[in-house]
Amino acid sequence: MSGPVRGTPHASSKAAVLDVIRAAGTISRVGLINATGLTGATISTAVRKLLDEGLVAETGHAESTGGKRRVLLQLNPTSRFALGVHLDHSGITYVLTDLAGGVVARITKPGAGTRAPAEVVDRMAAEAKTLIASVGVDHDRVLGLGLVSPGPLGARTTAAIAPPVMRRWAGYPVDRELAAAAGLPVVVDNDATAAALGEHWSRGMGSASTSAALYMGTGIGAGLVIGGITYRGTSGNAGEIGHVCLDVDGPECWCGARGCVEVLAGPEAVVAAARADRALAERIGLTGDPGADGDRAPASPAAGFAAVGRAARRGDPAALALLERSARYIAVAARTLANVMDVEFVVLTGPSFAIAGSVYLPVVREELARSFYARGAHPVDVRLSHTAATAPAIGAAAMVLQSELVPLHAPQRLPEDLAEPGLVTVRP
Repeated sequence: MSGPVRGTPHASSKAAVLDVIRAAGTISRVGLINATGLTGATISTAVRKLLDEGLVAETGHAESTGGKRRVLLQLNPTSRFALGVHLDHSGITYVLTDLAGGVVARITKPGAGTRAPAEVVDRMAAEAKTLIASVGVDHDRVLGLGLVSPGPLGARTTAAIAPPVMRRWAGYPVDRELAAAAGLPVVVDNDATAAALGEHWSRGMGSASTSAALYMGTGIGAGLVIGGITYRGTSGNAGEIGHVCLDVDGPECWCGARGCVEVLAGPEAVVAAARADRALAERIGLTGDPGADGDRAPASPAAGFAAVGRAARRGDPAALALLERSARYIAVAARTLANVMDVEFVVLTGPSFAIAGSVYLPVVREELARSFYARGAHPVDVRLSHTAATAPAIGAAAMVLQSELVPLHAPQRLPEDLAEPGLVTVRP
């Protein structure tokens, strides 16, 4: 069964009321009736429960309109927290947010690398607990942990084809193991989809009805937000523009196809091209031979891409040319996505755009302004994220918050055949 599964009517009413209060800032009970269409009795019951749980607080009165002044309600942001974790080969980012989605604390630690999944899970659980304790938050006030990665990964959501750097995680029940180790409910999803949710949650996408987050970390992907809801597709892999073919006779990609955007223009392709230019490689410290023993170990794709980005910012023409070539491919992929989905807004996000987004932004903008099919009807607003490096982790935390703030969410326990891929919550 695809699509969100609603919980009980009572639970959905409570979540709907909480979401309206969050969006409004302050609102009266009468305002809630008008905004939700629920009855006064239902609103009263839901608000009473929210007040009892400390999720909402009464905060003064509205201006008088001739009768009794109405009591205003607002979200109590410090009543609950959520933890978002972005797991990648090159780094693990942790973000703790309050109930309103505000970032309370964040840290970045070494990535999964080639370590065994069980070892990495134990480390993630320990680092998550340390982050929570470091800001004095009671563990019981943390709603859960959102885990995102290239994939997505997890017992029920493992992709049949995993990126090479995460291949040993395929089939590993990271959601169940992390829930047990961290003592928190865990929900898993794709990092590009989470980045889109993070941008939407932090209002980085404005009010557009159809938006896309063009994501570049270790690989390339996209997340889609339609009418305020992230679109995941059947298996949680919607938006895989990194595997759109741009050259039918191009190099073979790890996914099994040829000429994919990722193999032509992704960070690994940029680093490989930089290594092939011996003079450039020497200038920026990429002279290590991958797989060879020597004094200079080869940089990881993330570190190598960062070196190319730094050189481009210093004005190195060869480094800049490599990034601009990559940007042209990605701009064409962005146009393809915009044409298919008729998007209004595109945000460039993810760790690699955090490094070199200033090179990619004008190229993507120009391509969409010149060649987007529906440009006569509306332009596509293209921007660089202000939270590009941490957007996936923020989105991971937002997934947890949605379980409290958005009515379209599955109940805590579902039969396995009714659970929506990418939205399965595993409890310790």
